[in-house]
Amino acid sequence: MHGIVSMPGQSHSGALPPMTMLEAEILPNLEMHVRKLAVEIGERSVRTGLAQAACYVKEAFGRLGYKPALHEFKLYGHNYCNIETEITGGQRPEEIVLIGAHYDTQFNTPGADDNASGVAALLEIARLLKDSQPLRTLRLVSFTNEEHPHSVGGRGAMGSWFYARRCHDRRENIVAMLSLEMLGIYSDNEGGQKYPLPFGVFYPTRGDFIAFVGNLSSRQLVHKVIGSFRSHTQFASEGIAAPNFIMDIGRSDHWSFWQFGWQALMVTDTANFRHRLYHTPADTIDKLDFQRFARVTAGLARTVAALAND
Repeated sequence: MHGIVSMPGQSHSGALPPMTMLEAEILPNLEMHVRKLAVEIGERSVRTGLAQAACYVKEAFGRLGYKPALHEFKLYGHNYCNIETEITGGQRPEEIVLIGAHYDTQFNTPGADDNASGVAALLEIARLLKDSQPLRTLRLVSFTNEEHPHSVGGRGAMGSWFYARRCHDRRENIVAMLSLEMLGIYSDNEGGQKYPLPFGVFYPTRGDFIAFVGNLSSRQLVHKVIGSFRSHTQFASEGIAAPNFIMDIGRSDHWSFWQFGWQALMVTDTANFRHRLYHTPADTIDKLDFQRFARVTAGLARTVAALAND
């Protein structure tokens, strides 16, 4: 168990420092993106809203000065698309650091945390790193079809699976993949954080941290990412690199990249273990803690930049 839960560095504890100017700048941008996706568009599923959400993400990348590409595929008679953009690496462009977040929702939910928060962070990281000159290629992708019914059974209907298969067929070298999956829910209530057995023994009882979650094959990446995050960001963080038979570690788009042999992890507020309104119509924007969300996003931008220049 030591090799599964033991992580490098120290998690921040105690009171959070005052927000930095950067974090204060990030906060309204995150709120703008979540409001557009979860309030103005709302549900983003095959039934409604999915095309509008894809259009918004594509246009948001474009407004930042990127040239986004749509990767389309057909499934069960419907057309779907993943949205991709990138900054080409200056010295090792063939090595790709990929950051992703799904823009679809469960039926009948506005999905403010799941996963407008992840998309908002993806777009803010894209903004913050737009003029960077990374050594490796930095690729940013918003996926479709992460949610039910595409995530059941063999899960080969997920947009990220189609995308990962395309990368595999093209023999691309994905050196790291981070899936941004629910980043906005935090609580200081004792006992408010739950876990699958037996992990409650090893982790905090308060849901005031961000988690970095991978499988044993991705342990090196998990350690590198959480170590980097802890080195420059004063925010509580926890990590795990667990066997694949623990089903909850694979509940996002990083799972698709595991299927093709790449190291990948999920960054998450663990919402289904701390947010009783997860996957309900009450997953609304007013539940999100944008101050803590902004701190996490700033830290993730620094972490992604470090990975792209590793």
